[in-house]
Amino acid sequence: MKNIIRSYGKTMGKVWILKLFLIAIISGQVLVSCESKERASLPERVDFNYHIKPILVQKCYLCHGPDPSSREAGLRLDLAAGATRLLESGVTAIVPGSLSKSAVYHRITNSDPELKMPPPASNLELTDLEVSLIKKWINQGAEYQPHWAFLPPKISNVNLQPSTPKQIDAFLDEKMTEQGLSQAEPAEKYQLIRRLSYVLTGLPPGQKEIDAYLEADQPGAYESLVDMYLNDPAFGEKWASHWLDVVRYAETKGHEFDYEIQGAWRFRDYLIRALNADIPYDQLVREQLSGDLMTAPRLHPETGQNESILGTLFLTMTEGTHSPVDTKKDEADRIDNMADVIGKSFQGLTIGCAKCHDHKFDPIPTSDYYALYGVLGSTRFSPIPVGNFKKKKAALQEVLQLKQQLKEMVGGAWEEPTADSVPVLLVNQSQPVKAKKGVNGGIVLGDFRGPDFQGWKTDGGAFGLSTTLGEPEFEVPTGELSGLKTGMASSRILGKGIYGALRSPDFKIDHDYLGVRARGKGGSIRVIMDNFQLISYPIYGGLDQKVNESDWQNYIFDVSDWRGHEVYLEFLPGSYVRHTYRQDPDAYIEVAYATAFERDWFDPEEGSRYAPVKSVSQAVYRWKEGDHTAADVDFLNQQLISGKLVRRFPESRKMRLGMDLLLAPIKDTVFIQGVSEGFARESPIFIRGNHMDPEEQAVPRAFLPEILDSQDPFKNAGSGRREMVETILHPDNPLTARVMVNRLWHHVYGKGLVETVDNFGLQGKLPSHPELLDYLAITFREEGWSLKSMIKAMVMTDAFRRSTASVNGDKDPENKYISHYPIRRMEAEAIRDAMLLASGELDNTLFGAPVPVHLTDFMQGRGRPGQSGPLDGDGRRSIYLEVRRNFLDRMMTTFDRPTPFNTFGKRDVTNVPAQSLFLMNDPFVAEQAGLMAARILAGKGQSTEERIMEAYLRAFSRPPSASEIKEGKKFLASVPIHKETTGDSDTEAIALQAWKEYCHALFNMKSFIYLM
Repeated sequence: MKNIIRSYGKTMGKVWILKLFLIAIISGQVLVSCESKERASLPERVDFNYHIKPILVQKCYLCHGPDPSSREAGLRLDLAAGATRLLESGVTAIVPGSLSKSAVYHRITNSDPELKMPPPASNLELTDLEVSLIKKWINQGAEYQPHWAFLPPKISNVNLQPSTPKQIDAFLDEKMTEQGLSQAEPAEKYQLIRRLSYVLTGLPPGQKEIDAYLEADQPGAYESLVDMYLNDPAFGEKWASHWLDVVRYAETKGHEFDYEIQGAWRFRDYLIRALNADIPYDQLVREQLSGDLMTAPRLHPETGQNESILGTLFLTMTEGTHSPVDTKKDEADRIDNMADVIGKSFQGLTIGCAKCHDHKFDPIPTSDYYALYGVLGSTRFSPIPVGNFKKKKAALQEVLQLKQQLKEMVGGAWEEPTADSVPVLLVNQSQPVKAKKGVNGGIVLGDFRGPDFQGWKTDGGAFGLSTTLGEPEFEVPTGELSGLKTGMASSRILGKGIYGALRSPDFKIDHDYLGVRARGKGGSIRVIMDNFQLISYPIYGGLDQKVNESDWQNYIFDVSDWRGHEVYLEFLPGSYVRHTYRQDPDAYIEVAYATAFERDWFDPEEGSRYAPVKSVSQAVYRWKEGDHTAADVDFLNQQLISGKLVRRFPESRKMRLGMDLLLAPIKDTVFIQGVSEGFARESPIFIRGNHMDPEEQAVPRAFLPEILDSQDPFKNAGSGRREMVETILHPDNPLTARVMVNRLWHHVYGKGLVETVDNFGLQGKLPSHPELLDYLAITFREEGWSLKSMIKAMVMTDAFRRSTASVNGDKDPENKYISHYPIRRMEAEAIRDAMLLASGELDNTLFGAPVPVHLTDFMQGRGRPGQSGPLDGDGRRSIYLEVRRNFLDRMMTTFDRPTPFNTFGKRDVTNVPAQSLFLMNDPFVAEQAGLMAARILAGKGQSTEERIMEAYLRAFSRPPSASEIKEGKKFLASVPIHKETTGDSDTEAIALQAWKEYCHALFNMKSFIYLM
């Protein structure tokens, strides 16, 4: 027995040795195989931007990146100088060309958890491929390159195709060939026209368009179809919705009371008009960031409306807190939102990340953030009148000419005065009055009894070009000159009904009270603190006082609680009602002066001195030249009263009547909330983003100087927005054109060449086709920034016209190389609009005020509108539905329209039960299904098969297959009939119920809400 056991043991030992030998051989083959695959996957030349930087960003920069606050061991791997310098530990992280001397390589391959990098506690680990890439890169010289997005676009391929669509296909085909991928077959015509119509207009194609396209065999039929949709007004509606996501479009401010953003919907209409007119993108950038500063604004060709200034609503779409305790923080939050949206919208950069510290990944130091903060902090929010700008400008110029003629008429009659050489009291006000202390510690902020506004800014035409000092005043019935006016700032210097604002420079509150000597009707005096606009009780109501007295009154503001805050004074001929600016046609405001004082009212002295006037002719001459003083005016009035100057001017009645007739049709009654220029205000860095802890040194205004170094600090006296725009559009800026063409590609193909459309920084995805992206960016700029031309080029490609059938299996599961057109779920707006079109209820009316949001019983809270909008939104397209931040449309939200708080260039596309439940149960969907059924049944004498055919064409823009007709008949026959609602003998009601259920089922099909 022992021998048997011994023999068995020897045999089994040999077996196990053989097994181990085989395992070793197999393992070796596996290792060799893995190593071979790894070698095969390594590029011949390792590129820093495309191979190494993504590894460093994701696995290393948290501890060894640009942010000094989180940097460890003094090692900085984002810069070549930091990676190759000798560290205090005595080693060098990366030695180009020497793997053995590069400490980084030893640490990433070390098995000791105390030495291994990234440390196990970080839950980050390099793959074998990533280690091999770093190894090869070091051996090849460890060349650092600037981030790809910050390099100028370039095209290395010199054999360019004759047209943009062909060149796009050439770039795509080259990548597919490299990857060994096949191309899908062309899409059939029903599929293609539906895709094209939705992509370009957001609506399904009409039956006439389908029939015409099916019958057309000529080579240019598809291009004609493209041109037709590009010129369809629905194009602007569809593509405006994409940009509205980017600008966080909303019509209310959110927070507690969800106050209105005055005229926000006019920005939506402005955008639709601009896109339909193919206004160049660079013009749109200028208008949205500085439309109020354009010396030659773009005017509506028919209405004469100033289109450019409507673009500035872009900056006003921020949230608005009602009565915040800390207005400085509120301002910081508002500017942060504007900076974040500007950065993502136009540059594809997350500028807001540099608010508290240097950007952890991108070269945006905190100083660059506060350089932009200064630009935006020097911009003021303001009512903007909307009307016929061209007509108004011409009328005001004529009024000014008539006023000048009146003055010349009077001056001409006074050239030979009857008295001369009279000594007078001369008030010297030729120099602007600076804030100087009075006897009781008060200071003068502005004194308008002289000839000018002393450095205050006027906005709009109401206050004219100067004060009223010396303005001739006539008796209306007789035309007799009653005298020359004393000095004041008056919003009716040209006439009533014209909007305008007079605003002071920024100043710091260092007195308990502000005082304004004023009079008016329906006007207002506002103390704007930290650019805070939602002035309201209980905290800030006293900062906005209404002026409704025709006699001079002293208006006092107790600002003792706000010492140290930056403020400016604002005089308006109208006033805010629930934060909406209103101005009656006969409203006005007039101001003599503004002061600051501690306790007792402060009357500023006029600073007068005695000086002889050599002659009346000298006073008249100065008055005619506009170089007069208050003393000159007083002297001339004395001469007038004493009868020594001519005062009868009957011709003045006709001229005054002419002015009234010119002003009557141009009175300002409609306003938007736009922006205007403030005074240059540099901002310090807020330490760790805390507005209560600013550094002493202010940062010069600029726009991303670390990345866009072809600029000097902004030195102008205004905000610097003009310079910011020119920096964004500068030919050396590599981001602007790239970011926009990538957005267009994203909306045409469902995914951008750079998938992270709002982030081109180091944390963003790499472009799938970098050379194609650069080609498109260069073409876009060189061909005049035309959005329509670029979109047309994209949809004219073979790639766009392919079917959605996947032909590459596991080779390209994400369809990165676009071998077939991706199946895409339509946007919420398109789904709703398609239902309205299928039911025959879609109202294609363009433009106008938003349709109030339909409120359900579950939509409760502060700011809830008093009345709900209609269930079907009056049949209007979804873009015209009201967007209330606190009461968002439930269908839009369910189908992933983003909440309007930040930039969303790429919407989430979810697939959740709530969407199916909405399509099955929502009253709107059921209502549209019933209306669609009624229209189908309205066609008398049709067979069931013909009606199913019509239903499919309405829902899917194609006829049904034989099996779909069969299933449809089966469905209709199986619909349970509720006799209590239809009655036993009501055959029409029974049929309507059955067809309503059928249409409702079609709305729930995937092919209805997807581009298949």
